[in-house]
This record gives sequence, structure tokens and C-alpha cells, in this order.
Amino acid sequence: MKKWMKFEKYLFLFFVGGAAYYCLEIISRGYSHYSMFLCGGLCFIGCGILNESVKIEMSLISQMVLSSLLITALEFITGCIVNLWLGWKVWDYSRLPYNFKGQICLIFSVAWFFLSLAAILLDDYLRYKLFDEEKPYYKIL
Repeated sequence: MKKWMKFEKYLFLFFVGGAAYYCLEIISRGYSHYSMFLCGGLCFIGCGILNESVKIEMSLISQMVLSSLLITALEFITGCIVNLWLGWKVWDYSRLPYNFKGQICLIFSVAWFFLSLAAILLDDYLRYKLFDEEKPYYKIL
């Protein structure tokens, strides 16, 4: 694939993931922030890259675990930048149990595990239908 086409593919996937993340926040809490669009785009691309770049056959559950960890890490980095460094107060999990610096918490990490299934399936479907990549198949465990 030519470099320009590869850039366009990842730009498209970034926008799909960013829009999905932004809309999920609007639905769940009634508002969002543009930084969540950026974080969501990176999370979506990251979940896809995990799936595409790992050379061993990974189960869907393993992909979900790794995706949840990646999303939690990106949420922490984003939170440190927008909330702690810039002081924008986009979110604060400090009142939730098992939080770290108010930026991530166990409850949302578990939620990312389940929501990552949708991201994995959507990424695979888009790559297969729009970019003529390999037809996805899944090993559950």
C-alpha cells in the first residue's frame, strides 16, 4: 500500500474512533470535550494496530484485555495533559473507588474491556470492507 493511502486509511480510522468516543460520552454523560475526540481516535487506531501487528494468533478475549489496558493508558496520558497540566477539568474520577490521581479508575477499565469488543469488530469490518484487508475471523478463548 502506498504511503499516502496508508495515511488516509489511518486518518479515516482516527476520525471514526474519535467520533464514536465523542458520541459515547454525549450519550453517557450529556457532554464531551474535543480532547476526547483526539483520545478516542488514538484509542481506536491503537486497538486496530494491536490486532494487526501481533504475529501470534490472539484470542478475542486477549485482544479485549490488551485493548482495555491500552485505552486506560491513553486515558491516563490524556487526563494528565488536559486535567492535571492544563487544568481544563474535563473529568475527575477522584470520588470513584480504585482511581489513580483521579484520571483513571478500575470501573472504567472494566468498561473499556467490554466496549473494546465493538472497537475491535468495527476496526476489522472497516479494514476488510473499505481497505481490502484480510477477512476477520475470531478465536474466542
